[in-house]
Amino acid sequence: MGRHAKQASRFRMLFVCTGNICRSPFAEILTRHLLVGRLGGREASAFELSSAGVQAVVGAPMHEYSRRELAPWGLDGLGAEAFRGRQLRSELIREADVVFGVNVRHRSAVIDREPTALATCFSLREFARLAAGIEPAVLPAAPIDRAHALVELVRTRRGLAPPAAPDADRVPDPMGGPQEAHHRAAMLIHEAVGTLVDVIAPRQVPAR
Repeated sequence: MGRHAKQASRFRMLFVCTGNICRSPFAEILTRHLLVGRLGGREASAFELSSAGVQAVVGAPMHEYSRRELAPWGLDGLGAEAFRGRQLRSELIREADVVFGVNVRHRSAVIDREPTALATCFSLREFARLAAGIEPAVLPAAPIDRAHALVELVRTRRGLAPPAAPDADRVPDPMGGPQEAHHRAAMLIHEAVGTLVDVIAPRQVPAR
């Protein structure tokens, strides 16, 4: 908890996939948008989101098919067009409060590169599945504090609740596939990051 307590004014998320042009940029851009929508721009700015690839297509734009999947949220414009892939580096891992590998093998690649990330690196859908099972009342009220505490609680629950099916925590790689493959990946990521945002920044129920 000491490491997190020192950074309580901000929270850094790093999303990792293979090429950093399909799944991880989609997750980065959509999660940022959902946090802004839930918290407002000022409070959401304390969450620093980024992405990288274990075998990145460095400098390449976001894949056209994956970028199209951002259209329902109006996010396929300038921001997505300006995105460029970057290679995963050790300093990115060390700076992050949590690292989300899109798949289990991405998590393994992160830990192989930076073993100290063992406690803070998860596969994305695994984290969402475990986070959804945490009682909201045990988490702090403030979103940044809540995010830090959530990482600690999910870490303690890892391995206690295995997925129902072997591939339940995977997001299949859409690279080389049709638009439908990118749509499938996008929907799985949307479900996971939507759960993440719901736990970190719950919707406020209007008082009656």
